[in-house]
Amino acid sequence: MLMIKKNHIMYWSPSLVNIATNKAVLNSALSLGKYSNNYEYTLLNFFGEFTPNKAEIDKNGGKIINHFSSFVCKLLPRHGKLRSRISFFFMVILSFFPLKNIIKIKKPDFLIIHLLTSLPLILLIIFNFDTKFILRISGLPKLNFLRKKLWQLAFKKIYCVTCPTEATRDYLKSLNIIDKKKLKLLRDPVIDVSKFSKKNLKYKDDIFEEKSYYLAIGRLTRQKNFLFLCECFKEILKIYPDEKLLIAGEGEDKSKLENFIKKNELEKNIFLIGYKKEILKYLYNSKGFILSSLWEDPGFVLIEAAMTRTFIMSSDCSNGPREIIKDGHNGILFENGNKEIFLKKFEIFKRLDKKKDKNILLNNLLNVKDFTISNHFKILNRILRGN
Repeated sequence: MLMIKKNHIMYWSPSLVNIATNKAVLNSALSLGKYSNNYEYTLLNFFGEFTPNKAEIDKNGGKIINHFSSFVCKLLPRHGKLRSRISFFFMVILSFFPLKNIIKIKKPDFLIIHLLTSLPLILLIIFNFDTKFILRISGLPKLNFLRKKLWQLAFKKIYCVTCPTEATRDYLKSLNIIDKKKLKLLRDPVIDVSKFSKKNLKYKDDIFEEKSYYLAIGRLTRQKNFLFLCECFKEILKIYPDEKLLIAGEGEDKSKLENFIKKNELEKNIFLIGYKKEILKYLYNSKGFILSSLWEDPGFVLIEAAMTRTFIMSSDCSNGPREIIKDGHNGILFENGNKEIFLKKFEIFKRLDKKKDKNILLNNLLNVKDFTISNHFKILNRILRGN
């Protein structure tokens, strides 16, 4: 019997902390095993980013290549702007030759790169590989002089660049640093429909399960603008003293937020609940989800909130929210960073009712169908096949 060679897809997405990008990488890889017999895939697990998912990957028929020990990974700083840059430097130095050798020896048909993208792009510029490189833009790109020059050189040899939103694709087109035919729109695989059923959620005892609260989710960083949200909520509590806000996530701004909450005596109304693996139960139980970010691309939790039929209030930041949320149609939008507008829009948000305003929830659900794993695979398959 004639054996048909499967295309080998390798994923590169090194990180030291749990972030949404790794979830997208995992879902993308799993989609190859779930929807096709034409691919085999490998996840490069240099810094333990996919170790917790090993059983799921094995079951799906995928492979993991481990490299550094957990001891080495723990030595690298994980939080803080300066510390993260130090870690970035060491991750590049430590990974340079191991990544080069893996590509040369394993010879995957495609290498899809998500995080720490400068390293594989440098390798692409210096060396000749049989492997086709795909740069997956994760988040709104900020191009300084060095990154722009790096991209200009690498894009001459790159197979293609995929963008999660139309705005990001159009932005890259405007820079004229890549052949426009190499730019592809590929939505993030955020939604595994089977995991959004309430029946599948594992409920544990939690002091917030039966209480009324609004929910914000994300890493505690400047990007998420949670200090602005807390300042707005302080004003809301002057009118509605019983309201509660839960912020789920970890990050370098945690101490700033803790100090603000303590200084303003908001400990009974604003709660930092840390990273929650099973965040869907918090969405289902909330009165509404609030996104205060300065930028997103596209905003994973925004899509997850829509799937749980949760009312959404979001800043009109670029690039995802502006494409996903239409004010009054499937959510509430407020001007990015404008406290006065936020407070006015919150009054509208607070009055939303799941029985009277169910069309808003339905519109939001329909609006995020492009972010399913199956849709992601359909488009990725076309890209890998050269269509």
